[in-house]
Amino acid sequence: MSLVRNTLVQSSLTLVSRMLGFFRDVLLAARIGAGPIGDAWTTALMFPNLFRRIFAEGAFASAFVPSYSRTLEAEGPEAARRVADETMRVLFAITAAITILAQFAMPWLLLLVHGGQSDDKENFDLAILLTRITMPYLTCMSIAALLSGVLNSTGRFFLSAAVPTILNICLITVGLVFVAPENTAKAAAVATLIAGILQALLLYWGARRQNVRLSLIAWPRLTSRVSKVMALAVPGTIAASGTQINIIVSQSLASFEVGAKTWLYYADRLYQLPLGLVGVAVGVAILPRLSRAARADNTAEGFRTMDEGIGLAMALTLPAAAALAIAPQFLLEGIFTRGAFLTSDARNAGTALFHYAWGVPAFVLIKVLAPAYFAHEDTKTPMKFALWSVLINIVFGAGLFFWLQSEGVYGFPGLAIATSLAAWVNVVLLSGRLIRLGWYRPGRVFLSRLCRSIIATAMMCVGLFFALEHREMIRAVSLDSKLYMTLVFILTGMVIYGAAAFLTGAVRLRDLKSLARRRAVE
Repeated sequence: MSLVRNTLVQSSLTLVSRMLGFFRDVLLAARIGAGPIGDAWTTALMFPNLFRRIFAEGAFASAFVPSYSRTLEAEGPEAARRVADETMRVLFAITAAITILAQFAMPWLLLLVHGGQSDDKENFDLAILLTRITMPYLTCMSIAALLSGVLNSTGRFFLSAAVPTILNICLITVGLVFVAPENTAKAAAVATLIAGILQALLLYWGARRQNVRLSLIAWPRLTSRVSKVMALAVPGTIAASGTQINIIVSQSLASFEVGAKTWLYYADRLYQLPLGLVGVAVGVAILPRLSRAARADNTAEGFRTMDEGIGLAMALTLPAAAALAIAPQFLLEGIFTRGAFLTSDARNAGTALFHYAWGVPAFVLIKVLAPAYFAHEDTKTPMKFALWSVLINIVFGAGLFFWLQSEGVYGFPGLAIATSLAAWVNVVLLSGRLIRLGWYRPGRVFLSRLCRSIIATAMMCVGLFFALEHREMIRAVSLDSKLYMTLVFILTGMVIYGAAAFLTGAVRLRDLKSLARRRAVE
């Protein structure tokens, strides 16, 4: 199966999940709003989102897949099954233990991430309750990640990309049934846990259909193979989670401003769309090819795969980042402003989104560059770079946050600035090290495609600026609905960029043809 086709499978299903996710967030924003209860729910949801992005969106899988694929090719399906079986038991034991300990330590844990609102005992206790309910999602996602890695290694991308929709469906149901903010938040926490269990069960069924029969009914043993997988997985997970750790740091500081956690969350929801659709999808799709190229010492193939992956990622990411930077408040107002979520909330969230926007290409590049290290079974180097980015985020985030507050304005925009800055530092470190190691060297074709993507994005920006200056034209075809106006605006940008991308060659016709071409797994 071609890289572009694998990316299409990932992106298409991720798009469905993200669209459902937007509908979910529109409902929950209208029910819960931005305030103490909204901040408590955002805190509880932060952990499931973290686990989903670390495990389900490729960080753990990026460390597990190369080891599993190597065993599958070198020793056969049965040996690979044993590796997966043994790893799953150990992983379950570790994450279950963490979950149980977290239940007892939750008040102190939340002092770290929600300490700014600890004086409001009622809402702080609500945050503790909600997070205790959602915490077992960690175990569910760890098992789901391993099973997804097994399926992806055999070229089966559909199911692993489809299961995230379960969480959105469960939360949408809650948003449709419940109205009161606190009741909605409690029901949503329970629905999150139920969704995690269903996701793990569905992937387990998918693995059995591929004749990979795994079981938790045995005592976990830390065998030499499992030890090697875990030794790669732990630093690899940290490496691929730098952006998510930075978000937690930002959320912790934001708790000192009521409503800021919710504003950052909804800004995060918009900029995560290109990250999930493009960065994660391309990263997952290129990892098996990079692993094979590394094992065969095929440097040229590795370079081609990286060029294709980064070129495709930037061609799809740059226009999204530009649109988010041009019209952050307009987009947030159209999507979320209704019910308990006010225009002032959209304005504040838009400020954060603007500063996240210029970091979007970096967030995506991290997802595409890190697999080059994982393919060579080097997970420690990207882990070190991720930790450096976390340190930078803490220093600059705290500094900007409290400096802005001292100037008599909100400090939360400084957190978004620091997160984007830290991501770009991570990209510079990752790419520089890859080039020095000889694992990647940008080719002329890639550089040419990047320039064409920039030109096409600039053409789109001109069209979007014109649309914003003549909003009455959009309103006329949108039945005076903010949501419809937003959809028309987005569609306008997509049409302009699509045409410009074909004219400049940023997106090539042969890429689209290859999407429909069914080939055997490479």
